[in-house]
Amino acid sequence: MWNFRPGQIVIAVLLAVALPVAAWAQLKNIYSQRDRFHPEVGHHGMVVSQENQASAIGVEILKQGGNAVDAAVAIGFALAVTLPRAGNIGGGGFMMIHLAKTGETVVIDYREKAPAAAHRDMYLNADGSVNRRLLEAHHLASGVPGTVAGLARAHKQYGSLPWKDLVAPAIQLAEHGIPINYDHLFTLTKGKQRLQQFEATRQMFYKPDGSMYRLGETIVFPDLAHSLKLIAEQGPSAFYEGGIAQKIAADMQANGGLITLDDLKNYAPTLRQPVRGTYRGYEVVSMPPPSAGGIQIIQILNMIEHFPLQEYGLNTAQTLHLIAEAMRRSFADRSEFMGDADFWPVPVDTLISKEYAARLIRDLDPNHATPSRQIKPGTFLNKESNETTHFSVMDEAGNVVANTYTLNFSFGSGIVVPGTGILLNNEMDDFSAKVGAKNAYGLLGGDANAIQPGKKPLSSMCPTIVFKDGKPLLATGSPGGPRLTTATLQVLINVMDFGMNIAAATNAPRIHHQWIPDKLRVEKGLSGDTIKILKSMGHDVRVTNTIGSTQTVMRKGNFFFGASDPRRPGAGAQGF
Repeated sequence: MWNFRPGQIVIAVLLAVALPVAAWAQLKNIYSQRDRFHPEVGHHGMVVSQENQASAIGVEILKQGGNAVDAAVAIGFALAVTLPRAGNIGGGGFMMIHLAKTGETVVIDYREKAPAAAHRDMYLNADGSVNRRLLEAHHLASGVPGTVAGLARAHKQYGSLPWKDLVAPAIQLAEHGIPINYDHLFTLTKGKQRLQQFEATRQMFYKPDGSMYRLGETIVFPDLAHSLKLIAEQGPSAFYEGGIAQKIAADMQANGGLITLDDLKNYAPTLRQPVRGTYRGYEVVSMPPPSAGGIQIIQILNMIEHFPLQEYGLNTAQTLHLIAEAMRRSFADRSEFMGDADFWPVPVDTLISKEYAARLIRDLDPNHATPSRQIKPGTFLNKESNETTHFSVMDEAGNVVANTYTLNFSFGSGIVVPGTGILLNNEMDDFSAKVGAKNAYGLLGGDANAIQPGKKPLSSMCPTIVFKDGKPLLATGSPGGPRLTTATLQVLINVMDFGMNIAAATNAPRIHHQWIPDKLRVEKGLSGDTIKILKSMGHDVRVTNTIGSTQTVMRKGNFFFGASDPRRPGAGAQGF
């Protein structure tokens, strides 16, 4: 049933079906000669992910009669094989689901949890400094994984096809192998020194003599295939109670880690209600705590809604200045008020209220940057790495999935559990290891995000769905650490303020400001004159690496549109 050839790339096509004249007129309007970028188009559904083979699997599931949730589950497992630096079954994340039949939008929170033996100061040296090695490349760095439980919960509650059929494509890929592409070559070369310090990791990703696989050569993952077979046959219990769980717990005990069989057995995803906001006639629905991303998106939109961005123009200095100032204020609030709401009283309603946003911008100078040292968290009385990944799915029935999950760093902690092919996350670095200390991405943390047993670390992940007139218009999200929030935000602004199609909205240059450090980061491609004006307004502008990698789907009338971010190689938007 699954026959993927090495290097296969499935191109999105529109089926040759008879369409009403009005539908063709709509398609003609979407494909405007005034646009430099155009999305992929489908008539029955759309899948967008960061890796082509995973997108092809999602489309095949839809063709077999599966719904958007079925496709998302299959993609989630496939990415653990084809995009091992970020796709995972040893990490965690968030899945937002809109159900066409009931009109309900829900969130499955399958974020990693701190083990029961975790404690507030577990990463501090005797002198009180933070031990980065323990947070980044040690068995202590891992939270209890949630991906398998999260995908299983989604399938059990909202899926339609048999579980085995959704895991099967990933098993075949792991057994028969995948061709080494440029992305694999780059990330495995860059991470070689870190990854090869762990024997099981070296055996999984490098040749027996430790050398690199060459471009186009096939790499197989027999241990991962075996683990996936167990999960297909036994369900999530294989991972949380059976043979896989025993191997994880044994490896932890042998190497100073904290995750036990009880930690795994007691893990359960949480069903949550999303946060909601409005912006210029649209409804924006995004992630609640333990993610800060959804709150921040709504908060920033509430601030910039006070200004006529369309009048100022796309990516002009005036528009970018206002967006950056709103970002700055939101990240200040993030450091103080946001954490796992099951452990900390996050004032969600206040943070996303329009009244509070109006107070935040009272000191905003429309012509000059406010130094971050003057911005304090508002008064009203830690990050994913670039190796997070996102995928979005829409099906013909109107169901929508936006899913973001991660291992944190590229290849997580770098540790593969022997005999499983499973990479462990290093998500414990998303906690505040020490109040007031920065994490690996420069984000400050406080008491709200301090380590506690069973607590989930603060996240930036923000899978988001936008509604217009009560119907889902688009779904999007991104990897990129704190930058994933601002990348997702700017795609939304480009669509809602400037009427761009999702491909053009994706390709536009981006900016990022996170309060601390006080720097305005911009991508290459922004006008030199614009940068000069921003500097004259007081911004410390730095041209930086690309910001985020959004994966966006949209439905308008009889058509589905998909845009995969060109900032990362190998991504694919595919429809049918």
